[in-house]
Amino acid sequence: MQYTKLGNSQLQVSRICMGCMGFGDAKNGQHSWTIDEEHAREIIRQGLEQGINFFDTAIAYQSGTSEQYLGRALRDFAKREEVVVATKFLPRTPEEIAAGITGQQHVEQMIDTSLKNLGLDYVDLYIYHMWDYATPLYDILDGLNRVVKKGKARYIGISNCFAYQLAKANSLAEREGFAPFISVQGHYNLIFREEEREMAKLCAEDNIAMTPYSALAGGRLAKRPGETSKRLEEDSYAKFKYDATAGQDSIILQRVAELADKRGVSMTEISLAWLLTKVTAPVVGATKPQHIQGAVKAVDLVLTPEEIAYLEEPYLPHKLVGVMAQNTPAAAQEPHVWSTGSQKIQRG
Repeated sequence: MQYTKLGNSQLQVSRICMGCMGFGDAKNGQHSWTIDEEHAREIIRQGLEQGINFFDTAIAYQSGTSEQYLGRALRDFAKREEVVVATKFLPRTPEEIAAGITGQQHVEQMIDTSLKNLGLDYVDLYIYHMWDYATPLYDILDGLNRVVKKGKARYIGISNCFAYQLAKANSLAEREGFAPFISVQGHYNLIFREEEREMAKLCAEDNIAMTPYSALAGGRLAKRPGETSKRLEEDSYAKFKYDATAGQDSIILQRVAELADKRGVSMTEISLAWLLTKVTAPVVGATKPQHIQGAVKAVDLVLTPEEIAYLEEPYLPHKLVGVMAQNTPAAAQEPHVWSTGSQKIQRG
């Protein structure tokens, strides 16, 4: 495994971040395809053994059970100071706003709930999961700065934002003396490259780490035509993101398969090796042991400039999908895929 600094932080992270969205109680959350605690623990253990030290979860994943599974496994299999744990929080709900809960209070109540789920005193990276149009940016940044000062989070990151929003937030943070965002988690893979328009350039200039999600497009970049999985069959949200462009994307998938055959490796390795030339550490989900193995092998696979160009050449611009399609004041009021589910939020 290779390791690198996470942006302008002192965090030393593996080039692969294990995404934990696939862990959690399948009967208690947004997804029906998540795996139970016994299988999640085995995957986390194997990831640690293969050098992965960076783990990403969220309060929204399966009503907090993803955080619970991860926290218990790390307590049993790792030393706290040797792992980097990231989790995320959601915008204020209409109920919180009606109850007069401020943005600052919301951030602290969210992290307190996540820390309880994880069984930890602090997280290394606390991520603003999606833009909150109903809460002043100052209040969010002030709330995040307070949890950093209290030692509940070492650093903060952001997810699902436009480059202008990240630049605006970090400018405000600098002006107010608040903790800045040191990483961004956006939607980026070989068949969805819209982050290259502006976000990648901002991150390169300001040394902000890119830790993209959907690194394998919900498994599409890892499977040949006809191959399937429980997630491919049941993940309706991923279908919503990718099915409309399946025709144009299939040319790229064919080239991934072709290069995999030529190099004698898996499609996973080719797809992630390409992404690793662009970002700090992709977030890679795993619901089977072979998923980890492919991701880890990708770190040492070096693609030639010609191979990279061959993979990139067929790409056509895509419309924004998923959470980013709702990143407008009007769309943000519509129901989102993520919520805190059935869990009880810590009210201080």
